[in-house]
Amino acid sequence: MGRMLIAALICVCAMCGQAHAAGQNGLTIKDGRFYKQGQPYRGIGANYFDLFLRVLNNPADTSSLTGLVRLAHAEIPFVRFSGPYSASEWRIYRDNKNEYFRRFDRVVRTAEQNGIGLIPSLFWTLALCEVADEPRDQWGNPQSKTIALMRQYTGDVMTRYKNSPAIWGWEFGNEMNLLVDLPNAAKFRPKNGTGTKRDDVTADIMTTMLSEFAKTARVYDKTRPIFSGHSHPRPYAWHNSAQRSWRFDSPEQAREIILRDNPASFGTITIHFYGINNTESELGKWAPNRLHYLKWLRGIADQTKAPVFVGEFGLAERRDGSPVRPVFEAQLAEFESANIDLAAFWVYDRKGGGGGWSATLDNERSYMITLIAEANRRLRTSARNLNGQVPVKQARR
Repeated sequence: MGRMLIAALICVCAMCGQAHAAGQNGLTIKDGRFYKQGQPYRGIGANYFDLFLRVLNNPADTSSLTGLVRLAHAEIPFVRFSGPYSASEWRIYRDNKNEYFRRFDRVVRTAEQNGIGLIPSLFWTLALCEVADEPRDQWGNPQSKTIALMRQYTGDVMTRYKNSPAIWGWEFGNEMNLLVDLPNAAKFRPKNGTGTKRDDVTADIMTTMLSEFAKTARVYDKTRPIFSGHSHPRPYAWHNSAQRSWRFDSPEQAREIILRDNPASFGTITIHFYGINNTESELGKWAPNRLHYLKWLRGIADQTKAPVFVGEFGLAERRDGSPVRPVFEAQLAEFESANIDLAAFWVYDRKGGGGGWSATLDNERSYMITLIAEANRRLRTSARNLNGQVPVKQARR
């Protein structure tokens, strides 16, 4: 594709902001499954972490918009991406809201023009409390300036984009659950030297922030799914909260934590799930392998009628040079076998290479994009299978 054509595809004009019929866009949930345009849907997309951040920090940088166009043409159906990451990026929103959304519009309109979905992660970090000049514990106070700012931003974003066909769903943040009730919580306080015990994140704080976000989201968008953005729980998360210890959890305790981290008000279950080999240290002593864990999670999802979003998966290039592709292929097969509803690999076109994680259409990890496109063709069939329309076939391995 020539540069002039790409430039034409990503240009933004006034006519691109036209409204669309509310409730007909993105994903919906019915009977514990995702639906799109009235049909059962399963799919695998990509994390495009700095899709918006590049445009936000440098409006002249259109590289991520070009990357989004290319990804759409590679048959990747959606991307998950970060909202403001740092306090300084949040201040762009506070200081000049019109300019902030002019930059955000460019991402949304490019997605609309190219038929690719977006799942924005609105609060990737806890930095919003720094903008409000409050400690992290104010995420747990419904009357705080932090929560007020969260409500304001959520309302602004959802009001502006809720009728866009490009928006598939809304996510709260990124892996907040990994900060909760840690015995060594002081290690994870803000690094600018001002952190105190009030910056230690507890389960009560997390539960409140999630609850307030869910209530706010449903004011503005009653149909699209909302996601927590959490990782799979630490294998001792229950004991972290109950005893501030590193004892391993039982399957029953792990289930309790999954449901705490993904409350019923969200109606979905989100985990991040990497191609690790040592399942005991990552998932728990009771999980013999990744597939066992995913099928256990599928059971919880079926019982609670909450579809599963694996918001991140993958594996970085290994220092010893051992092949990554077989692990990646195994993960895709595991998602198909466990009937996972939605997943997104980490990471597409990360500026600077992302420490060996980044896959592009031009580097040695491009096979990941090809394999995902192939998997999505199979998943389109299996989504109908789960709805009882045709017999299930064995997933290719």
